Amino acid sequence: MSQEPGTHEPQETEPAHAAPVEPGDLAALKALAQPRRQRMLEHLALHGPATSATLARALGLNTGSTSYHLRELARYGFVEETDAADTSPVRGEDPSPVRRAEPSAHRERWWRAVPGDRRFPPRSRQSPEMRLVMDELNHHAYAADLDLFERLQRNAPEDDPWADAFPCSRGTIRLTLPELRDFFEEYIALLNRYKRSEAETPSDARTLLTRFLAFPAPSPAPSTGDGADVGAGEDDARDADTGDDESDRRGCGHPGREADRS
Repeated sequence: MSQEPGTHEPQETEPAHAAPVEPGDLAALKALAQPRRQRMLEHLALHGPATSATLARALGLNTGSTSYHLRELARYGFVEETDAADTSPVRGEDPSPVRRAEPSAHRERWWRAVPGDRRFPPRSRQSPEMRLVMDELNHHAYAADLDLFERLQRNAPEDDPWADAFPCSRGTIRLTLPELRDFFEEYIALLNRYKRSEAETPSDARTLLTRFLAFPAPSPAPSTGDGADVGAGEDDARDADTGDDESDRRGCGHPGREADRS
């Protein structure tokens, strides 16, 4: 999910170099902001097509609830029905061979996440009501991502070679708005460069969840002119702006242990 140049939601089934799509309809955003629907969409993107029953078991929901939420997601183009035979997860290949199944009350209905580079309208073009919906959507998404990151990192077995596969970075760079947009597009291009078909993916590869977040540092409070310290926020801004343009990249392999500067 994204704003401009905000968050981006590349999906496992997304074809390379897909044109960005902007779901700016308020009803569609409200449908997507529902926390259970976000969880269901994430599960479909990670694990491939599923039925309402398999989603219910995986997420601890009831089948009637998942069926309703799937229909609402499908109504706004976030999920679609697919062949029952095509139930294996895919990793970045062109999804065109997957044909949409005709609805029927006499068969098991399988659903998949519709691929796409979704970019929501930038905040400057959002109505007050749309901002409330987007704030709610982002709040749940960020909280779920952080919780999952911490939980998986904390519970990773010590003898698992993937126990160190939790890179993270906290840094600062100074950019203009046009440069920030270019930076974001280069990041998306980097993700697309590493996508490949299932046949080309090594057997020891794992699906990685990627998240990108950037925001302008707070501006220093204005000086009072009487020699007193400036208001709250100055220290935060000074910490964020180190005086150089070099990103402070750090790998976070284990809780309490900071990797060497790269």
